Amino acid sequence: METIDWIILCGTLVFIVVYGVWKTKGSTNVDDYIRGGNKAKWWTIGLSVMATQASAITFLSTPGQAFHDGMGFVQFYFGLPLAMIIICMVFIPLYHRMKVYTAYEFLENRFDLKTRTLAAILFLIQRGLAAGITIFAPSIILSAVLGWDLKILNIIIGTLVIIYTVSGGTKAVSVTQKQQMFIIMSGMFITFFFILNYLPDDISFSKALKIAGASDKLNILDFSFNTKSRYTFWSGITGGLFLALSYFGTDQSQVQRYLSGKSIRESQLGLVFNGILKIPMQFFILLVGVMVFVFYQYNPSPLNFNPSATETVLNSEFKEDYTVLQKNQVKLEEEKRIAQNKFSSALDLKEYAAVQEAKQHIKLINKKDSLNRITAKNIIKKANKSAETNDKDYVFIHFILNNLPKGLIGLLLAVILSAAMSSTASELNALGTITALDLYKRNTLNKTENHYVVASKWFTLLWGVIAILIACIANLFDNLIQLVNIIGSVFYGNVLGIFLLAFFFKYIKGNAVFFAAVATQLIIFIIYYYTIHIYSSGEEKLGYLWLNFIGAALVICIAYMFEVFDRLLKKTSLQT
Repeated sequence: METIDWIILCGTLVFIVVYGVWKTKGSTNVDDYIRGGNKAKWWTIGLSVMATQASAITFLSTPGQAFHDGMGFVQFYFGLPLAMIIICMVFIPLYHRMKVYTAYEFLENRFDLKTRTLAAILFLIQRGLAAGITIFAPSIILSAVLGWDLKILNIIIGTLVIIYTVSGGTKAVSVTQKQQMFIIMSGMFITFFFILNYLPDDISFSKALKIAGASDKLNILDFSFNTKSRYTFWSGITGGLFLALSYFGTDQSQVQRYLSGKSIRESQLGLVFNGILKIPMQFFILLVGVMVFVFYQYNPSPLNFNPSATETVLNSEFKEDYTVLQKNQVKLEEEKRIAQNKFSSALDLKEYAAVQEAKQHIKLINKKDSLNRITAKNIIKKANKSAETNDKDYVFIHFILNNLPKGLIGLLLAVILSAAMSSTASELNALGTITALDLYKRNTLNKTENHYVVASKWFTLLWGVIAILIACIANLFDNLIQLVNIIGSVFYGNVLGIFLLAFFFKYIKGNAVFFAAVATQLIIFIIYYYTIHIYSSGEEKLGYLWLNFIGAALVICIAYMFEVFDRLLKKTSLQT
């Protein structure tokens, strides 16, 4: 990195922190600190909701996901627009009418204190873990690529977020996220056009898409009913729908964004705005990853994009084996370039037979390339069993640091860190709020408004420290963006089911819901372990998105059975 990159990076981060503190100083009551005084306009809500979900993981992992597996991940978001409609029609009016500060406050009004407390605790567990991962994600990758100390990076990112989140609460999160989203999307668009510019002169955007398609990177829709597949059309509009309902409808990090709305209409417009733009935004980020793939069809790429993993094996007794594999990869890349040129020429001549023949040749080379990369991972593991061989999350950052011009590298690093800060700020804000209001305030009555504002700030600071600690002991998974969604899927279905019972099943009371939720969470843990966790290195028995549907369905069914059984017992005891 050059001096100009450091200036842009540091200047961007300092501006966000100072702006957030300056714009929101002086929050002295709970309404102002937790709901931002209910002054947010719809575009602020929409951008804040998008920025909360779009963490650094989105901009690091999603392009790498597309590079390796293509555009199919976009199906994950297919249930989101429908979820936005349902939340606008059901959740938002209820929350605003009851003037709640947290989503779980509603559950006590509908059921009882223990159900509210259970839902709040489930949220704190999963969102606390997620907050640590959103700090860890950029830290581990920037640490590996730039050689920075991992723990220091975790502390820097966490501390920057804590400063303005503790200072200004919900309003600080919302006002800074507008600037962060502008920086994030500007950086991604600039990068996209640079990638296109770096392609050979005869490769237009249209031809680049055909090149990606020849390698099966543009297979967007999968209509199969294969439950083992993580991303299909059906898992997207069912499991994805339930995950989106849970996340946007019951997760305080999102609920708090639209509870700050000036009116019900402003909140609804903000979510509709998010629902309309979210899929195109994710599609575009995936497309950036696909274009990176096309770029590397004409330019050399490492066998493993994780530089620390490569360094590990080259300093081991397996150096010679790895070096031989690298030489084979260089030859294969030359063969790859020749094959792509033949495919391009066949497209220009519009010779169908030649196009098909070139496409088959490309697929054969891709298989060899995939085998080489798997072999490289195996050699790295032999060199160091604890080495991280998964390199999906390193693809995009490798491209940024090795191909973009001075200045733009600093901007893209600012994008990554801004995304980490925006998402983590929302999470810490929500964690502090839930702890202060759903647990602390509920058990300490007759305190002043200022007391609970101060308590919220201290709890936010505490969760910030916990998130940093989690980041310091975290580890990589198959892919970071999938890890966050898997953690959410383990908890979200159950919590969503509790809210659906509250909204639509007036027959069912608090005791049945509480015990059903406890039972459901235990069952989901078991299902996750035996169908997904133990298969993390191979084919899974169940795509994790289905856990959202299963969790919601289970808690509803079990609660109904508990309620019927309880009423039968009461009826029998009365008769006797």
